[in-house]
Amino acid sequence: MVKLKVKKLTPEAKMPVYSKEGDACMDIYATGKYENEKYVEYNTGLAFEFPKNYAMLIFPRSSITKRDIIMKNSVGVLDSGYRGELKLRFSKQIPKEKDKADIYEIGERIGQIMIIPLPEVEIEEVEKLSPSLRGGGGFGSTGKK
Repeated sequence: MVKLKVKKLTPEAKMPVYSKEGDACMDIYATGKYENEKYVEYNTGLAFEFPKNYAMLIFPRSSITKRDIIMKNSVGVLDSGYRGELKLRFSKQIPKEKDKADIYEIGERIGQIMIIPLPEVEIEEVEKLSPSLRGGGGFGSTGKK
């Protein structure tokens, strides 16, 4: 069991919550937003503390497919030493037939978070890597012959 300490930075902040038993991620809510012509940034009103051998991953929710925004960094990473407010930033993707982007509003669920363990990694510089079936095949190389 990992202990996630959560500090509410504003009275309206909502604690992260699993929607259903067995969910991988906890939903987080918007408590404020800053918007300009290119992006919208949401406040969560929350700061976190968790053990140093863990990280928090921040993902967009599946409901984002119904909106005209895309999470700027695709997946956010919160390191265990960060104690500031969790914020999420989204690029606006305004369709030609619309005047403005359909975005999340304050009080809505805007993302989801997951706590994962981090392995200890030992880096070894080598002259040669062992062969594999894939080899050096890059973008899309496994789907077509």
